[in-house]
Amino acid sequence: MVLSSVVVLVPTSATAFGTVEGGGQNREHERITRAAVACQSGTGSDGGCFEPRSVDQLAGHGKGFGAVGAPDRTEISDPSAHCDDADFLDGGYAQTRDEATARLRECVDHLRRRFREAIKSAGGLLDGERIVGAEVNLDVDCELDPTTEPRAKCEALEAFGRALHGVQDFYAHSNWSDDADPARPIGADNPPGLNLPAPTPLLDLRGTGAPAVPRDLTTGCFVLKDSVPGTGACERRVTHAALNKDNGLVDPVTGSVTAPTTLRGKVQSNFAKAVAGAIVETRHQWQDFQAALVDGYGTKKASLMACALTRDNPPEDCRVQAPAAGGEIAGIDRTVLALALSGVFLGALGVGLSVLARRRRLLRHVPRQQ
Repeated sequence: MVLSSVVVLVPTSATAFGTVEGGGQNREHERITRAAVACQSGTGSDGGCFEPRSVDQLAGHGKGFGAVGAPDRTEISDPSAHCDDADFLDGGYAQTRDEATARLRECVDHLRRRFREAIKSAGGLLDGERIVGAEVNLDVDCELDPTTEPRAKCEALEAFGRALHGVQDFYAHSNWSDDADPARPIGADNPPGLNLPAPTPLLDLRGTGAPAVPRDLTTGCFVLKDSVPGTGACERRVTHAALNKDNGLVDPVTGSVTAPTTLRGKVQSNFAKAVAGAIVETRHQWQDFQAALVDGYGTKKASLMACALTRDNPPEDCRVQAPAAGGEIAGIDRTVLALALSGVFLGALGVGLSVLARRRRLLRHVPRQQ
């Protein structure tokens, strides 16, 4: 079945959760990233969240795209940066399951390269086991151009943000987490939904293998004249216009959503599921990134690097480091250090009291001199 009318969506900025404010977009990428990894107001980073200036560079702020929006500036026509064109539908479709899977793996490989670039760039944060102040200074916003941006923190955040853009798009552009419209038959304009949770094993950016792809998984075919039914190269195919859940309002603190605007996003709770999946995946990728730092640089240096990326004043805040609970890496703040020192003091006091008590017992058994 095809719709009797043609819906044409000509995007002003790529084929993804929104990056700008206007033209139907509501800075969805920025708000998802903030909901996932920004520190709560008034709190410092423990390694699991990014402080205000640091998250500004990763997520964007004001009119700035931020690292997560960078693909909408320089990779707008690259389907592998947005997980597009891995479309498939059972029953005599324009491309086979194997061909669609190959397109998806191109996306995963692209995001893995970005992930590895971020790990490599993180090495420039340190000179031995010392954070280099010039490499982490954020007095001026990062430039989204690795050929002119000299700061290692900016380079690492940009590469990691580009990877996050793609993993967030996967939830908006695929049927991994959504449902088909129950009021219409399954077809190119209404592909089946998988209703699966995040994180997905398909986006293992630390790995090198090729994970198994569910047979009914599809993303959308994209051309500039994005429509339902498809036109040009996307004729008779599942299109981005039919499948995307790109736009709506996202609370940057809680991640709660309202007012979805796309065809698929308005079906049941599909927009909410796409945003929730992208938030969970973003947190998961940051945890994996920290683990990859440990793999590449060892625990001590990885801890310093993670602190340097998440803290706004790393030379001052990242002097003492240790693994945090749950396997994440975090700086030891003054409270934790004070508790540790208190424990040492109390332990020493306990030993002293024990020795004193023993001495008194011995003295009771010594005969008095007459």
